[in-house]
Amino acid sequence: QVQFVESGGGLVQPGESLRLTCAASGSIIRLYPMGWYRQAPGKQRELVASITPGGSTSYADDSVKGRFTISRDNAKNTVYLQINSLKPEDTAVYYCNGGRGSLTFWSWGQGTQVTVSS
Repeated sequence: QVQFVESGGGLVQPGESLRLTCAASGSIIRLYPMGWYRQAPGKQRELVASITPGGSTSYADDSVKGRFTISRDNAKNTVYLQINSLKPEDTAVYYCNGGRGSLTFWSWGQGTQVTVSS
């Protein structure tokens, strides 16, 4: 079983940036596609960005493309999410997990809260 610890969230103003970090307990994640997910209040958790073991990336929709950048450091068992030009609608708890499509591979961590407000 792999465990995740997400960090880097906070309270920011619109237009600011954050870099989220996901530290995994096992090196096995280097073999799997990884994703960042978010859950806004009253909404279901959704995938926002994913990255293959080799580093190819994809993003959920136009609302995050160009603002979100997912990356990974397999040597450190870590996945990152750089978020630029934050918007109030980005407010959510952000999680990472291994996954493909709607399937996720491991239990969820505690997530990291991102709040965008002026």
